[in-house]
This record gives sequence, structure tokens and C-alpha cells, in this order.
Amino acid sequence: MHSEVNPWSNNQTVDVDRLFADFGIEPVSEVARRLPEVPSFMRRGIVVGHRDYNLVADAIQNRTPFHVLTGFMPSGLPHLGHLMVMKEVVWHVQQGGNGYVAVADREAHAVRGISWEKCREYGKEYLKALYALGFEGTTYYQSKNDRLKDLAFEASTKVNFSELAAIYGFGPETSLSHAVSVITQVADILFPQLDAGPAPTIVPVGLDQDPHIRLTRDVAYKLRMFTVEDRGDHISVRSKNAPEEALEAVHRAFPGSKKYAGHVDVAGLPQRQVEDAVREIEIAHGGFGFYLPSSTYHIFMPGLQGGKMSSSVPESSFGFYESEKSIKKKVMAAKTGGRMTLEEQKRLGGEPDACSVYLLNLFHMLEDDAELADLVRRCESGELTCGQCKKETLERVNAFLRELRDKMDAVEHLAEEV
Repeated sequence: MHSEVNPWSNNQTVDVDRLFADFGIEPVSEVARRLPEVPSFMRRGIVVGHRDYNLVADAIQNRTPFHVLTGFMPSGLPHLGHLMVMKEVVWHVQQGGNGYVAVADREAHAVRGISWEKCREYGKEYLKALYALGFEGTTYYQSKNDRLKDLAFEASTKVNFSELAAIYGFGPETSLSHAVSVITQVADILFPQLDAGPAPTIVPVGLDQDPHIRLTRDVAYKLRMFTVEDRGDHISVRSKNAPEEALEAVHRAFPGSKKYAGHVDVAGLPQRQVEDAVREIEIAHGGFGFYLPSSTYHIFMPGLQGGKMSSSVPESSFGFYESEKSIKKKVMAAKTGGRMTLEEQKRLGGEPDACSVYLLNLFHMLEDDAELADLVRRCESGELTCGQCKKETLERVNAFLRELRDKMDAVEHLAEEV
């Protein structure tokens, strides 16, 4: 039975509580307190869960190396939902992370049937938006990255079709190109460690993308030569498929360690120190030494008419270069959390959490938390009508897009160079 979470669906509903319980995703609130600065997307409940983010929080605190990667499938023009992920990536780069962004043109071609020419056209728009937000780092198209393709091939040696069927529900009708695109995404997630060296890697994704994270963590584990296990009174370094000379190198690296058939036991040292040394030995003997990738999970930005925001549903969002007339029509027709009548609105107040216009402000249009709180107060008290809120929000949207377009135009040359 497969995981019932489809990374390619435009209309599925993800059961957050069940996903957390079934697949071990943890709430992000506790680990967020360890950050020197808690970003707005965590403060506001947009990012809700994580896997192993503590490794990244430690790296941010200690100013040690870490990577941040995400990818975008160029099946249409970017919208505000994509912009949220870009902001997460840029924030992590600003905290010292090495930034990587993949344009998943292989996935778009295999899954959506998008032509290579269109993939390039749409991909350029994603990159312009990314650079406009201040991204610095490495960007690439999957189809143009030969080292990525080699890594994908290596990763494919650790995955069989039964696993793909269990995770994604693939069947006899699934094309080979679709399967290849999945393995390419596994390679995307691991690529920063191949390119810049093993380090904790954070992958910001939507909850629907969790199958890719689970598969990649499994592949990264299988590609390791050793496991390092805390046995209480000692650390046991156990060979999975390491050559004998690598196991001998582990034994030599820890004076006083005890070497047995297939493992070396080390006493008196912290596990992290042993792991770091073993990783270096593994790399020196032709291995990868990958860290299991970490991940954060954000809620979906809803469409203006409710449901998921999607490039394939034009009325759910607006393009960054869309006309002001078209944008006005969409914002003024957006689904709200208002009451049936004006009298009820003034007496009972609105319901901002059910309002796509409020959520537009939550995600993007109001950066100041105090201003957002005041918007909620005015809405819930009945002081603010839905019509007035839409007008105020439309002004913010137009100002936001004017600034974004100017910045996108200014960095167009960077997108052309990829």
C-alpha cells in the first residue's frame, strides 16, 4: 500500500496530523527556539514541521557549514506559493548556508509533458524571481547537469520498482521517464554534498513532497559505507559494504579501539567526533559520506478561490507580470471569511483563518507582525469589512508586484546565464 501522498497532484488534501504521526515529522516550534533569529515563516505557522532540523539549527548557531536546496518544476509560470519557498531558501543562505536551487525540467518533461523549450522559458522566470529575492548560490537545470545525472545513476542502484510502487503508487502504466525523474530528484537533494562536501542539508518543501524526502534519506543511508552507533559504554563503527582497508583505517584513527570482524568499537569519545572522522575515512576510500538530508514542511498557500494555489488554475493566483486590471478582478472576487450580511459582519466579526485575502497578507503582503495583528483585530471585531480589506490588500499587492518586477528585470541576466 503506497503512502497516499502524491507529489504531482494539484488538488489533493494532505492530512497533516496523520502525516506527522505515520512518518515521524516533528512540530517545528521547539527547534525554532534554538535559532538566533526566528524567521517570520516559522513565527506565523507557515512552516509547521521538520525532520532533523536540529542539525541545521546547530550549524546556524555554531557558524559551521550547511547547505540549503530546493527545486521547482517549470510546468507553468511561478506564483506566490513558489515565492514562499524561495524566501525560505534565501533566509537560510543569509544565515550562512550554501544555496542550491534545481530547475526540475526533467520532471516537467516526464510528468507534465512540457517541451524542453517551454521548460527553459518557465525556468527562467523562476530564476528571475529567486535572484530578485536576493538568492546567492548555485542554480542549474537538471537536464544540463552531468554530475547530477551520474549521481542519479548511482542512487538508482539502491532503489527498486517495488519501493517506488510502495512510496508513489507506481504501477505497470508508469513511464520509465517518470521513475527516472524521481531518482533525479533524489540526486538533486544529495547534490550539494557531492558538490561542496558533506554537511547538514536543509530541504524546504510542502507536505506533499515528503515522499521524495523519505526516499532520499533511505538512499543516502544505503550509500554510506559505515553506520556509527551509540552502544552506551562505547561507539560501534559498523561496516555495511566498506572495503577492509577502510575498516582498518577506522581502527588506526582511534588509538585504543578494538577491531572485530565487520566493526570497530571506540570508547571515551563523543559520537559526533567519531562520526566526523569516519565520514572523512569513507570519502578517502571512494565513498560519499552523505548526511541524511533534513527537511522543513510548510502549509500550502491557498488559492484566491480556496483550494490549492496552482499554475494550472489561473483564477487561484496571479502572475508576477499580470495586468493590474486582471489582478484587481481576482483579488476583489477572492474568497473571504466574512459573514453573510454586513450586519452580521459588524456584530460577529470576520474569520481571518478562513479568508484567502487574510492569508495573502499572512504569507507575503504584511511583513510587520504588529500590522498583521492589527488586521486580525479589525477583522474579528467587525470594524473591517471584507470589501475594505480587499481594497487595502489590493494596494499592497500592486506595490509588492511593482517592486518585485523591477527587481526581476534587474537580475534577468543572471537567469540567462544558467
